[in-house]
Amino acid sequence: QVQLVESGGGLVQAGGSLRLSCAASGSTFSSNAIGWYRQAPGKQRELVASISSSGGDTNYADSVKGRFTISRDNAKRTVYLQMNSLQLEDTAVYYCNALRYYFPWGQGTQVTVSS
Repeated sequence: QVQLVESGGGLVQAGGSLRLSCAASGSTFSSNAIGWYRQAPGKQRELVASISSSGGDTNYADSVKGRFTISRDNAKRTVYLQMNSLQLEDTAVYYCNALRYYFPWGQGTQVTVSS
């Protein structure tokens, strides 16, 4: 069974940058397309970025396109989210998971953007 652990969040000023990491255990991780999701208070979870199993195809929500970059290193069983030019609206708990058949959700990592 795959276990997902998110890290790298924190408090950052608007315009700043953070890099999130999603570390996975289990042997099936590299066979799955993986997404970064976020959930802010009062809002439903949304998919902000995704990457194919090989890393050859990526997609982004319009709200983060041009600012966020998703990547993966299957040898390290890790997916990354580089977040630049952060805005107040990016404040949320960020999670990683598969796109279709979810693994158990991790605890997520809190990203807070201040003015």
